[in-house]
Amino acid sequence: MPRPETGHRFDDDDYPAYTVGAAAEMIGATPAFLRALGQAKLIEPLRSEGGHRRYSRYQLKIASRARELVDEGTPIESACRIIILEDQLEEALRINEQQRANDR
Repeated sequence: MPRPETGHRFDDDDYPAYTVGAAAEMIGATPAFLRALGQAKLIEPLRSEGGHRRYSRYQLKIASRARELVDEGTPIESACRIIILEDQLEEALRINEQQRANDR
């Protein structure tokens, strides 16, 4: 039986490679913290065929930022809103820069 091609997955920040336990350990949080981020709609883990949560590196970067804010005393709901606004600002700045480049 041929093996599936997996090489590209190692470089894919969106590939859901991490279980909830491994993801929590990587960011120094608890599985409950990751579930709370999902309930707050900040990150939505994909599900394995067995129904288990799986997180990508990109999602872990977001979760890590949320943990930083919560560790500083920010309520989790506020931390999620801050991260969403930071992401929107970054996207707006990127679009503005593209527009300036196109106008030149």
